[in-house]
Amino acid sequence: MTLVSKKYLQETAMLDFKHPDIQELVEKKEWNKLSQYEVIGAIYKYVRDEIQFGYNKDDRLAASQVLKDGYGQCNTKGTLLMALLRAVGIATRSHGFTIFNELQRGAIPNYLFVLAPERIIHSWVEVYQNERWINLEGYILDSDYLKQVQNRFAEVNEPFSGYGVSTKCLSNPSIDWKGEDTYIQSEGIADDFGVFSQPDDFYFIHGSNLSGIKKVMFQYALRHLMNWNVNNIRTKGISN
Repeated sequence: MTLVSKKYLQETAMLDFKHPDIQELVEKKEWNKLSQYEVIGAIYKYVRDEIQFGYNKDDRLAASQVLKDGYGQCNTKGTLLMALLRAVGIATRSHGFTIFNELQRGAIPNYLFVLAPERIIHSWVEVYQNERWINLEGYILDSDYLKQVQNRFAEVNEPFSGYGVSTKCLSNPSIDWKGEDTYIQSEGIADDFGVFSQPDDFYFIHGSNLSGIKKVMFQYALRHLMNWNVNNIRTKGISN
């Protein structure tokens, strides 16, 4: 590891991987006993499927809080993924974007969609393996939720956008760790802000998705309705 790359292993306010809850999880899962390739896959799958898709109070939560919540979206699950990988000595960085809000339609109920910003702050994780950076975005939606979307739109044979998905192939998106890039929302990207050593820096510069009264409404009411809708999709599917 070079001096330059040490910054990709730092603990930060958001990437608080020395928190007792994160250290306990790493020890319980015995992730430190795995090879680099295996542990990236194990942590990636844990964040994708055991941390359910849902909307947290804020994009800038610390990783330990996302773990405590047990759910998250692109930004917050990305923070947890970065922290867990750094906890086992694997370099990560964040890549910041915006995405068009249309890909969230369905996950965000229509009666709330009017309040969603047209372009939504988005990010994915880049992990350093075999002397190259690999893009990880396919962790956003847990498999149980994604399966319900795939079941409802099984007849779609063209690029699909909606319910938190924006992909060229809904039936077989590249979401499994195979040592290559993974994506689930990348077809909906609007703006590319580049890479950041720490997610803290990205949000300091570009802020979060909402401000003022909309932020208060989101934190204390709207996101709970959105999470109820997402959980309903996960457990009951999507009606025709």
